Amino acid sequence: MCGRLALTTPPDAVRSFFGYVDRPNFPPRYNIAPTQPLAIVRQTLDGTRRFHLVRWGLIPGWVKDPSSFTLLINARAETAAQKPSFRTAMRHGRCLIPASGFYEWRRTPEGKQPFWIRPRNGDIMGFAGLWETWSDPDGGDMDTGAILTIESNRMMSEIHHRMPVILKPDDFGTWLDVANVERRDAEKLLLPAEDDFLVASPVSTRVNKVVNDDPDVQREISAVEMAVPLKKIRDAGKASEKQAADDSQLDLF
Repeated sequence: MCGRLALTTPPDAVRSFFGYVDRPNFPPRYNIAPTQPLAIVRQTLDGTRRFHLVRWGLIPGWVKDPSSFTLLINARAETAAQKPSFRTAMRHGRCLIPASGFYEWRRTPEGKQPFWIRPRNGDIMGFAGLWETWSDPDGGDMDTGAILTIESNRMMSEIHHRMPVILKPDDFGTWLDVANVERRDAEKLLLPAEDDFLVASPVSTRVNKVVNDDPDVQREISAVEMAVPLKKIRDAGKASEKQAADDSQLDLF
């Protein structure tokens, strides 16, 4: 699963990597969470790539009341094309999601330990994503999106059994071309990244809270530092743990 990510790469470098025509000037984000604005790259029918912001949490067009609908932050790559919630987006709303890295939580007897995960070479990467526009009865539109996930590669399996689908730059055009590339052909690109593509570092539980959006959430911690916050989670009791999950959206992971 992928429930938090970061986009800290300078805007010009992001634009160069993805090849979109827009020139957005966005600040670094160290802790992007569901329901917040999510950057995507989409392709128009004439082949032009565009930068766009969507709400993280896809709402299919047929939903009548988003407040009572499940928050779809991820879509399973293996089954998305068969699911009513993602079927239309897999055909008409394929996109890329720029990310400098993402966070994942490993379950331990003491609690959940967060990890900061990013490309070994330090470059930005593009997740396979889906987006769709939801229209309310009064005529307002809201663009929403989700990240496609796949079964983890060997490295990621030590932390979690799912990981985002990371597309290679050479495959960006195929994935984005909804006008000429059939869904079944695009699906062939949805594979785990190579085992040595990513590196992971343990970080503090500060990242659990969405208000902590600063470089310190990516600071690698030692084994000794890991033990203290995890022990607090263990000793807090079930009631406190539930409250912490509500406050930090840990239930999304």
